[in-house]
Amino acid sequence: MSKSATRTIIGALAVLAMALGLAVPALGGGRPFSTELSGENEVPGSGSDATGTAHVTLNQGLEEVCVDIQSSGYEEGEVIVAGHIHAAPAGFNGDIVVNLQVTSPNHSICVDGDDDPNFPFDAELIKDIRQNPSDYYINLHSNLVPSGVIRGQLSK
Repeated sequence: MSKSATRTIIGALAVLAMALGLAVPALGGGRPFSTELSGENEVPGSGSDATGTAHVTLNQGLEEVCVDIQSSGYEEGEVIVAGHIHAAPAGFNGDIVVNLQVTSPNHSICVDGDDDPNFPFDAELIKDIRQNPSDYYINLHSNLVPSGVIRGQLSK
């Protein structure tokens, strides 16, 4: 089955699950990781009371990263505007390596290395994240805290 056909089927299943009101876990096959997201983990801390979880699945063969993010506790009027995987260990900020195309506090999506020309990635990056997850973190950015409102390091 082609990568395009697989993504179409996965997307259709996600839409069906959402229509039925089911929680949608990180979609796709591959190596799963999870992390707890909080404002305390941002560098420097964001001061936000928001918290969440991110479930990530890395599929090196498809060059695909899937994520299911569930978060809450934002300030009134705060809107999530972006979410990324960055390259840096705990205590440091790093460059964006995967644009997760996050647009809400609760978001499930699969992206591949060709989805965003500004942040392309390949199987080698997925392999490195899989082998060295603590060198990468997920964070969400908001209109009130554009530098990052909540963050969590990946771990084995």
